[in-house]
Amino acid sequence: MKIKDYELYQVPPRWLFLKIITDEGICGWGEPVIEGKAETVKTAVMELMEQIIGKDPSNIEGLWNQMYRSSFYRGGPILMSAIAGIDQALWDIKGKYLNAPIHQLLGGKARENIKVYSWIGGDRPTEVALEAQKVADKGFTAIKMNATEELQYIDSFSKVQNVVERVSAIRNKMGDDFGIGIDFHGRVHKPMAKVLFKELENLNPLFIEEPVLPEHNDTLKNLSHYAIPIATGERMYSRYDFKKILADGYVDIIQPDLSHAGGITECKKIISMAESYDIAAAPHCPLGPIALAACLQVDATCHNTFIQEQSLGIHYNKSNDLLDYVNDRSIFEYDNGVVKIPNGPGLGVEINEEYVKERAKESHNWKNPIWKHKDGSIAEW
Repeated sequence: MKIKDYELYQVPPRWLFLKIITDEGICGWGEPVIEGKAETVKTAVMELMEQIIGKDPSNIEGLWNQMYRSSFYRGGPILMSAIAGIDQALWDIKGKYLNAPIHQLLGGKARENIKVYSWIGGDRPTEVALEAQKVADKGFTAIKMNATEELQYIDSFSKVQNVVERVSAIRNKMGDDFGIGIDFHGRVHKPMAKVLFKELENLNPLFIEEPVLPEHNDTLKNLSHYAIPIATGERMYSRYDFKKILADGYVDIIQPDLSHAGGITECKKIISMAESYDIAAAPHCPLGPIALAACLQVDATCHNTFIQEQSLGIHYNKSNDLLDYVNDRSIFEYDNGVVKIPNGPGLGVEINEEYVKERAKESHNWKNPIWKHKDGSIAEW
């Protein structure tokens, strides 16, 4: 079997799908994208595919290393996202060729299902509490929310109080067992992170995500004495990026993204590395159905994964949602806050190719918003 061709589809709301075609008619799907940089990643995928056309798609380790190591300049969000989508598609092909789900090719399942959480929005305490109740009514037992608006290095305590009021509203309404993940989203600088951790500690968050930007991970030591699990990793792209934070021991949960951190091949290694440090994993995935399917295949095989992000109904998905692109919408059916591991061949999802082609005609040009502080300086989004 040889790789014969490929097709790329830029589809709403902000995704890029890759289809790799073999000379035996078996096709695999991947989701290589950086949100807001789809065109850039598309070009990187095209450059990498030049290397592997005509190759045997089953030699995934060899092809992964060729794509990664044959470049003098390697790593980073663009190249690793391009590799990630190709890698997902190669695993999908291999699973379909062998008529087995990817998790069986990775050693088999360590679990039958995994807990999932849902994103919620809302600017006021009453709004976020109602949003939490809405997702709880759908069976979810955990949510994630953005903590705060833009923050200066040193900012007003009223902004801190606003965060506490919103989280408190959810805790009071939903009770102690409801999981509340709080995403700082890289918006918070070290001085304000300490203040927010102190004020949020008695509300028992499930975790605080990206308390500081990953380039400042050395400051996590200052936050680790609070009784709040620290999560980070969505903007870290290889096992080499994760190596130091695992060894330092100040992180409790890693969040590699299977469409950004080298795909199934690399993220399986990253999560297994974390297990040796007794660190949990909660893969990042605010993306589409292919990315989520890849996450679930890896989740199935990793003892230390405990929860999975998913994007159904997320605020980014205004024109399309992840279920729109799959033939069997029940494949991601959430029941009492968990989703079953797909057992079909490959990724375990069938993509509605005709609908993908139709929506690709509209395409998208999604970009991150640009925020500014009142003084005109750029704010972290």
